[in-house]
Amino acid sequence: MTSPARQLRRVARPTGLLAAATIAVLSLVAATTGALSASAATPKASGYLPAAKHVFVINLENKGYDETWGPASAAPYLSQTLRAKGNLLTQYFGTAHNSLPNYIGQVSGQGPNAQTQGDCQVFSDFTGTGTVAPGQYVGNGCVYPKTVPTLQGQLDAAGLTWRGYMEDMGTPCRHPAVGAVDDTQKAKVGDQYATRHNPFMYFHSVIDDPAYCASHVVDSKQLATDLATVSTTRNLTYITPNLCHDGHDTPCVDGQPGGLASADQWLKATVPTIMNSPAFKKDGVLLITFDESDGPGSDATACCGEGPGPNSPLPGITGMGGGRVGALVLSPFVRPGTLSSTPYNHYSLLASIEDLFGQAQLGYAAQPGLNRFGLDVYNR
Repeated sequence: MTSPARQLRRVARPTGLLAAATIAVLSLVAATTGALSASAATPKASGYLPAAKHVFVINLENKGYDETWGPASAAPYLSQTLRAKGNLLTQYFGTAHNSLPNYIGQVSGQGPNAQTQGDCQVFSDFTGTGTVAPGQYVGNGCVYPKTVPTLQGQLDAAGLTWRGYMEDMGTPCRHPAVGAVDDTQKAKVGDQYATRHNPFMYFHSVIDDPAYCASHVVDSKQLATDLATVSTTRNLTYITPNLCHDGHDTPCVDGQPGGLASADQWLKATVPTIMNSPAFKKDGVLLITFDESDGPGSDATACCGEGPGPNSPLPGITGMGGGRVGALVLSPFVRPGTLSSTPYNHYSLLASIEDLFGQAQLGYAAQPGLNRFGLDVYNR
């Protein structure tokens, strides 16, 4: 029987000798190089995708590529131990500064606006005036109306499951009242949850139904229980550590060192639970990345032809890209110890998750020419 790591699901059906020869050449290149280079990759998803049914996403905070993945990294578990087990995406970029628009972009493809770039100090409603291509809602504010399409909405409509796991959230679906000041902007001892690192709270399609929201966005203490069986593991598992364990604060309010050191210790305790779970072993894909690099003053670079979005107040400064952060993909469908230099960003991640689940691309995930994960990533 073919192993799960070698099962591939067709999303296009090439025919004839030319298609067969093309597939053979791509397979030979992947086998001999370990990963396809950016120059060898096409600006679309590969004609083949793995039969992945469970996707896991972990976001850490505010570290540029060299700091995380370089030889002096303060996160040896991530940069050495885990890197040896997966495929390092060396040209993976954030899409905005500050944090919040990166998270929103990952689940909706919406670009930044003035308030999300400011991390929504007030939990305000988004006020719009219309839409422009590709699927961008024109306006300003934090909590998007129900009409804005999202990845979670796509999964619901397709009969697939999703859940967000937020460390220190405590009460499920926790967020400020609409119109109120966000009191989670700074960590407190015993409560280092940040609403701005939880993208699901910024959509009325989630928060307006308290029961639905509470069943889909929970404290991370629930994660290990859900991962115990395939049937209780969601198709999309989206995990956000607290303000200490995501590397954001240095030092932390509870005395931990913070930064990459504390993030690394959290990963060491959390990632094995994911990788040892039945769902991951069967058909899982885990991506670990950072929302943005250190900040626009040190790195405001972008990739993939992305624009600042119709609502960005400062294009080219805080609206054009979130810097190079890198990402690591671990999966039975990935050859350990490999790398890809294909340019990707958070919109690419959204598009690639949608590819795996057979969904159309939303917002900037539908931007023409945007790279989506293919044989350079799923190389096993």
